[in-house]
Amino acid sequence: MELRLENIEENELAERYELSKERINDIRQEHIIAEPYGAYFRECARILAEGSYEDMLPSKYNTCYANPVYSVKLFGKEMGRLLSFLAYEIFNVIPFYAEKAAEDVVITNEVFLEVYSEFIAQEQEGGKNSIPQEATVKDILYSHVYDYLDLTVHERIRSQLDTACDFAVSLIKNADLSDISYLELFGEYVDEDTRKTAVFLNSLPEEDIRKMADTFTEGFRKGFEVTGKDISKKKTVAIRYNLGFERLVKKEMENFAAMGLDTVIYRRGLHAAVRSGINRIGYYGALVNEQMDYDHREDEALFMDRAYVERKLEVLKNTYEEYKDQAAVFAGPAVMERFGMKDFIPENHDESYSMSDKQRKLSVELRSRSAAITNMYIKGEERSFTIISYPVPAIGKDFEEIFKETVKINTLPYEKYKVMQQAIIEVLEKGGHVEVRGKNGNRTDLRISLHKIQDKASQTVFENCVADVNIPVGEVFTSPVLKGTSGTLHVSQVYLNGLIFKDLELTFKDGMIESYRCGNFPDEEENRRYIEENILYHHETLPMGEFAIGTDTTAYAMAKRFDIFNKLPILIAEKTGPHFAVGDTCYSRQEEVKVCNPDGREIISKDNEHTVKYRKNDPLKAYFNCHTDITIPYEELLEICSVDEEGNRYYIIKDGKFAVEGAEELNEPLMNL
Repeated sequence: MELRLENIEENELAERYELSKERINDIRQEHIIAEPYGAYFRECARILAEGSYEDMLPSKYNTCYANPVYSVKLFGKEMGRLLSFLAYEIFNVIPFYAEKAAEDVVITNEVFLEVYSEFIAQEQEGGKNSIPQEATVKDILYSHVYDYLDLTVHERIRSQLDTACDFAVSLIKNADLSDISYLELFGEYVDEDTRKTAVFLNSLPEEDIRKMADTFTEGFRKGFEVTGKDISKKKTVAIRYNLGFERLVKKEMENFAAMGLDTVIYRRGLHAAVRSGINRIGYYGALVNEQMDYDHREDEALFMDRAYVERKLEVLKNTYEEYKDQAAVFAGPAVMERFGMKDFIPENHDESYSMSDKQRKLSVELRSRSAAITNMYIKGEERSFTIISYPVPAIGKDFEEIFKETVKINTLPYEKYKVMQQAIIEVLEKGGHVEVRGKNGNRTDLRISLHKIQDKASQTVFENCVADVNIPVGEVFTSPVLKGTSGTLHVSQVYLNGLIFKDLELTFKDGMIESYRCGNFPDEEENRRYIEENILYHHETLPMGEFAIGTDTTAYAMAKRFDIFNKLPILIAEKTGPHFAVGDTCYSRQEEVKVCNPDGREIISKDNEHTVKYRKNDPLKAYFNCHTDITIPYEELLEICSVDEEGNRYYIIKDGKFAVEGAEELNEPLMNL
């Protein structure tokens, strides 16, 4: 089946498209370049002409050119990496056809043709079996990424703000969702699990869909209410989700419209300049090949230099300036996550691109400066968000029951938890620090310093978090004082940012990570690099930005009953025990916003020593632009107690059970296991 764009407006772009398509079709039959390069170009031309997610599947990955291991074996280390990068870019062309994004198709076609032409020229000039210098091919690919930042970054920002970018919104509004063939229209990979999800959602009564949608959109509205922000000043909201949930998304769009908010739904980043490692931000279908995405997580090493950083920031600033009116009325993201997919344990390959230390520092700087620019136009103190999560059929035979239990968890009684959590806060605030210790092989031994309250009648250290921005209900949390926050955080296994971590251990000194290790790989250095890339995000260290106690024992009991604890998303897992976030605080860039608990007391723990030192005078240094929650399950928890200056100990959890008067009901789900 040929990929084809129809009815392109007659102009230079249309001419470029037709010429590139014609040339690509010719290449499929050409045998001008010596092997194995000739086979590479014929195969890439076929993919550009036909497009097929089947070519990316794990079953074919061993002989896939996007696999850097295979390409390096064929072409040598440097040329193999370059051609593997190009093949991966080419694989991302399919969604552009779905959206009729002609310019994105054309620039992908043209960079392929430019590399091919260089190989032909070298063959003609240097004789048979001559190939271009690796530096020449690298320059072509670098220029492709750099020169088209005006397109790739501009369209990425525009798609998040401009309601005229309505491809997905229009599709959901107008498609017959009872016929799940509509899924193919998105241009994303659709697997059997995605289809089963859509079929299941279609089987639910309208009343169930309405309740689920109401929980989600009301959580978003409450996020504005509890922080005293005016939602009436906002006009747009961005829904981020996975394909298969369209019936629910359609109802959520209707709810947001009733609040005066138009919905934007933008796709995951596709071009190299707007991808975010293995993280997919936006809507997307099934994951075709997680190892392939993991292998290309640091493709930025090909083009990450000072010129690229400055150019990307310039385009980012100019684009936000162009759409500053839309940015000012953007209310924030409303995120639907999924869980229950097959575990992914990545393999590290030396053949993959890996950034140098200098490039990693540039990458950290780029993230920090990008976030600062974004916050200039989408002000943190004026926006909000909400997140919810649902299981997918891949979780197993109990899917439907787990789904119903998840809906129940997402709608647990607000008032009951508010009272129990307030009782926990009262005990926590009796002391100046909190001690947390593990059991059953868990080596956690932590001391967490708390902010000092000057006026107990009007101030509080812990936020009483019920179901608004973070659904489901159930946690109390604070930003620790860094000085004196020290010790070991350990968990036997945890699922973070889409990756499994085994025997994870972080050691803190005065609130900052001092050392780290895990047991994923036989080689300790490989384990350290895994943590550095996927938890520290190339920072030398990170602070403990949050200490929290999850109170959703109902969710914990469900996870244990169905044996799915290790499949829970962070969103639910963080409510099932104490958790510690490394990175920014929960109040990042919103420290000046007054936040009060339901009892009226104001939360005073929105800063730590690091943010206080930098956020007003040097905000680029104040924030790390990451926040990863690590949860200790109840069965690995010996105790949590608050300790005052005289050494008196006030227990919140003792031997894995809540010990606070007024919160005894939280133990019932644990007792029934």
